[in-house]
Amino acid sequence: MSNEADDYTGQTACGKNSHSPLRDFLQTETGSAAVLVAAAVVALLWANAAPSGYEAFWHSHLSVRIGSYGVSLPLREWVNSGLMALFFFVVGLEARREFDMGELRDRSRLALSLAAGVGGMLVPIGIYLAINAGHGTTQGWGAAMSTDTAFALGVLAVVGRRMPPGLRVFVLTITVVDDLLALAVIAVAYSDRIDVPALFVATGVFAVVLLVRWLGVRRGVVYALLALVAWVALLESGVDPVVIGLAMGLITYAYPAARADLEHVSNLFRLFREQPTPELERTVRVGIATALSPNERLQRMYHPWAGYVIVPLFALANVGIPIGGEQLGRAFTSPVTLGILLAYVLGKPIGIVGASALAQAVSRGRLRVPVGWGTVAAGGTMAGVGFTVSLLIATLAFSGARLEEAKIGILAAVVGSFVAGRLATGVIGMLSRPRQLRALFGKAETLVDLGVPVGAGRDHVRGPRDAPVTVVEYGDYECPFCGQAEPVVRELLGDFGDVRYVWRHLPLTDVHPHAQLAAEAAEVAALQGRFWDMHDLLISHQGALTFDDLLGHAADLGLDLRRFERDMRAHAGAVRVAEDVDSADLGGVAGTPTFFVNGRRHYGAYDIAGLSQAVRTARERAAVAA
Repeated sequence: MSNEADDYTGQTACGKNSHSPLRDFLQTETGSAAVLVAAAVVALLWANAAPSGYEAFWHSHLSVRIGSYGVSLPLREWVNSGLMALFFFVVGLEARREFDMGELRDRSRLALSLAAGVGGMLVPIGIYLAINAGHGTTQGWGAAMSTDTAFALGVLAVVGRRMPPGLRVFVLTITVVDDLLALAVIAVAYSDRIDVPALFVATGVFAVVLLVRWLGVRRGVVYALLALVAWVALLESGVDPVVIGLAMGLITYAYPAARADLEHVSNLFRLFREQPTPELERTVRVGIATALSPNERLQRMYHPWAGYVIVPLFALANVGIPIGGEQLGRAFTSPVTLGILLAYVLGKPIGIVGASALAQAVSRGRLRVPVGWGTVAAGGTMAGVGFTVSLLIATLAFSGARLEEAKIGILAAVVGSFVAGRLATGVIGMLSRPRQLRALFGKAETLVDLGVPVGAGRDHVRGPRDAPVTVVEYGDYECPFCGQAEPVVRELLGDFGDVRYVWRHLPLTDVHPHAQLAAEAAEVAALQGRFWDMHDLLISHQGALTFDDLLGHAADLGLDLRRFERDMRAHAGAVRVAEDVDSADLGGVAGTPTFFVNGRRHYGAYDIAGLSQAVRTARERAAVAA
């Protein structure tokens, strides 16, 4: 059996859909961190090799004109106000996805993330203001508050490999709140003199956007043109136009693909195969687009561009500063540099841990962090990486030598947070195993994705019924990917003696014509106490699922053939199969195989390595909660 993860990512649901938007987001962010570092290094080398050339290039003006009207900005401003609007559009998309489908759909976690995000901003601001009081540099407080998502997740990928998966989600939700608040700060505190008529125009255009969305218009070009008009109006108003990017992202719905929509697409595709006409081709494309939420489609389209092009280009345009002994000596005696450095390295972890503890205490335990306090502390150190928004605000707050000092502080904070994160994870690793588990996982309950809990009286269970870990698979006996997963499940049960396995039916009749009949055969066999025997035969003989084949399987098992055939013709197992299908719909399951481990949906490869890691994590969390 192959252990390559790529062999175990298939899923029947009108295509492959084994990765969640969150997983893709994390992979893009952590991967783009390396590109971001490379761009920052290139900017520093360029600025130190040819400082006048670097500044002259980014101060070059680019004009875009339509008739008598146009916009003329330096190249750096096109990046900072133009391309960064698209970056914040992606941030808004992810925030909305978290509100609709992610960790923040539990509003108590939204409250906790909001508290942690606010605390993780207020404490750094306080430290910066305390150090800069009386030096005439307090206007730079905004550069000391915001976490860079890409860098934070990049640091986590390097130093937090043994941290629980919940840490990534916890850091991400904090950075989402962080970005939202940072954009509000930019709009209110770091915008130029406000031109009220232009601001009214921008507000009116956004109201038109909301109206168009309410009318159900799905053409992206309409929203793009309206957003462009709003961007120009905000530019003229004095409000930083990146705000429109965030607003457009926040109004973009996210929802899982419904099984009914996927079945509709399958039917359309079948028609197209029979009659490959241009009209049907357009109908299929529209059907596929309708099945996916606008949020997911736009994230897949723009997030790689934001992570691998826009943010690195922003770093290239803004990080370049001459660095020599004189500049470093001046910077590390400057209140600006020290304020930013200490705000991030000390203020962020103190603020996040302190605000989370305060929220839990004030709520009397109703609000609980989803991981252990050691994990929260480690996440706080990694959140102390300020870069993108911090640089953006620094360019708005300072110029000349003060701006160079701020940039040195921001870069030093990246290094400092990396070191602090390494120390935090090292300390956790030195604890005894029981204390380490408590520090990593805590006792907070995880969100449950499984629509209907496992019931020993109704579900088919293989393994110890009192096992601390339960693996549920929604499967289809004709699905080749379910057949591929079966040996993995057997190996998993052999490796872990404390795991119980549950099979639930999800026959995808639009693509597997024999799946419903096979599922009913398993349930009819269950009436004679032989469910798992029939299950094993069906999953290992996926090409033999006709009615006559099923009778042959029943004979091989020694079942009462007359009773089996009578029950099959009466569809005695149909109600039980329908119950599983209903539970799949409640859990948002659209394809097979789909796995749940202790109620949490398992995303990614279902090879033995992927499922074993999910089981180990669930077992460790269960041990702490016991």
